[in-house]
Amino acid sequence: MPIPEVVVDVVRKSQLDDVKAGLSEVKELAVDVEADSMHHFRASLCFVQVGTDERIWLMDTLESEVNVGALAEVFADPSRTKVFHAAMGDLQYLAEAGIRVAGLFDTHRAATLLNWPKVGLGDLVKEKLGATLKKEHQQADFSVRPLPEELRAYIADDVRYLTELGRMVRQACRDADVLEEVELDCARMCVEAQVRPELSQTELRLPKQGLNPKQVALAQAVAKQLHVLRLSLAEKADVPMGRMLSNTALGEIATRAPTQLAELVRIKNVRGQFAREHGDAVLAVVKEAIEAQRAGTLPVEEEKKDREPGKRRREEALVAFRKEAAARRNVTPSVVLSNPLVSEIASMNPEAPELLRALPFFGEKRLRLYGEAIVATLAAVR
Repeated sequence: MPIPEVVVDVVRKSQLDDVKAGLSEVKELAVDVEADSMHHFRASLCFVQVGTDERIWLMDTLESEVNVGALAEVFADPSRTKVFHAAMGDLQYLAEAGIRVAGLFDTHRAATLLNWPKVGLGDLVKEKLGATLKKEHQQADFSVRPLPEELRAYIADDVRYLTELGRMVRQACRDADVLEEVELDCARMCVEAQVRPELSQTELRLPKQGLNPKQVALAQAVAKQLHVLRLSLAEKADVPMGRMLSNTALGEIATRAPTQLAELVRIKNVRGQFAREHGDAVLAVVKEAIEAQRAGTLPVEEEKKDREPGKRRREEALVAFRKEAAARRNVTPSVVLSNPLVSEIASMNPEAPELLRALPFFGEKRLRLYGEAIVATLAAVR
């Protein structure tokens, strides 16, 4: 079992050339990234770790000379397999660094589609390779320099076993006849990976159940201004905005619209320290929104018309179909149709199987196995 023991710290531009040379003939490489998102207001990419069967490179991206964009060609080469575990967040950080990934194999996604009971990296490494990963440093601040030796060992271990694990998981996918579906899901992840949105553009989802349109309008106004407030406070304190005020707490304040400090303190997910230090500012936001509503300046959201009539009914039919098809094939339902495919097929509403070929990430195998049945399922609810 090839497990790399050589670990190289990359802190200079010249060393990136060594990394490129070391990867020139490699067809499989393991990749992981570390950021400081749990410790600072604006998260920074701190390390990109790349491992092969022979060595591990720890690229310190906080060093001005270490521009991992120099490896963009390697990452974009679809003929080289890049093994990640739970890649979506990593892909976003890499996209910010100018790197688009092709040839992804995500062991977490694969294990999920294999319907394995445990899909964490530590669990898989222990079960498949008999090694134990220390996970107590998951929430460490990787922007600390010099990096403590225990953190260096930790980030190296995140790729040390990953290439070999990828081979084993890939073979399990072949044995279970789900490899094509896993690869299509991984390809979708690469294409859809976006640079992380600006914090000011964070989507706020409020619990609207039980609220009338006027209450919804008030909640939305409060939430919008609370988000502005928490960004200001979090930036000043240099902490993640969720640590200042979580999305859950923000939503609860917005929907309850407290007008007294005692009401704010009683809200379950609002931390006492936050209420004590910033309660007056929160109540001022609520008061302003209430006054605006009384003045008639808060727009009430009109009930949205169904832009795709019957889509929900088609989605429900497709979900029922995939459950039955998965049971017959003894696979997890997402192997038959992923959630994005359910939505896309329901929107397309095809009347012939061949039309499904135009859907990205659908694949010839699904067309062969399910094409006619999908069309018949949709015809039954038309």
